[in-house]
Amino acid sequence: MKLVSWNVNGLRACVNKGFPEYFNDINADIFCVQETKLQEGQIHLELGEDYEQYWNYALKKGYSGTAVFTRIKPLSVRYGLEEETEPEGRIITLEFGSFYLVTVYTPNAKRDLSRLSYRLEWEERFRSYLLQLDVQKPVIICGDLNVAHQEIDLKNAKGNRGNSGFTEEEREKMTLLLESGFTDSFRYLYPDRTDAYSWWSNMPRVRERNVGWRIDYFLVSSRLRPYIVDARIDSEVFGSDHCPVVLEMDDF
Repeated sequence: MKLVSWNVNGLRACVNKGFPEYFNDINADIFCVQETKLQEGQIHLELGEDYEQYWNYALKKGYSGTAVFTRIKPLSVRYGLEEETEPEGRIITLEFGSFYLVTVYTPNAKRDLSRLSYRLEWEERFRSYLLQLDVQKPVIICGDLNVAHQEIDLKNAKGNRGNSGFTEEEREKMTLLLESGFTDSFRYLYPDRTDAYSWWSNMPRVRERNVGWRIDYFLVSSRLRPYIVDARIDSEVFGSDHCPVVLEMDDF
């Protein structure tokens, strides 16, 4: 089974920058996108009859949003955290026969950290939600988690310490999530790999020099570790300030 996750930073723009070509070439069983930045009816994607499409739109126009395109028919689909209203369109959960898939676009703490307290409270609710799912079936979580977990996960750790996405509080929430029974698939396979990033700022030559952050993940319930075949970052793929991340799993 092949799964892909990509923060497209505006799907309408990304469609004109290579999204259809990558989508067709990667031939994923499940393809998740974050930061779609659109409303219902603003795009029509021809992905083939094999794929079902599920969308979670933000109420605010041109903001946030997630989607899942899947060839595996889900048993159920839910939007947001349990029964809570979720106006920013950040979460979609698909239930399959042997697992749950959760795609997520984690709130950004903002440059001035004005949304850090909200982010930390949201993280607690999200972790609780994942643990409830994990009791029933193993979970695969993918998306833009908006945190570089360890110093190896960004180019300039010293200079970014305390900045949004690399505060001690955000990193601790990620540690807590992993310690609660989840595994970072990429670091599980490649614990020492450096210069492996999934996001680059739009400042001149930053991506060219690979001054990036790894903030896009595939996490899996730790009991799924034996089924991980590969986890990779397709950093050569452009079209967004993020690149796609890929997870390949054996059947379980």
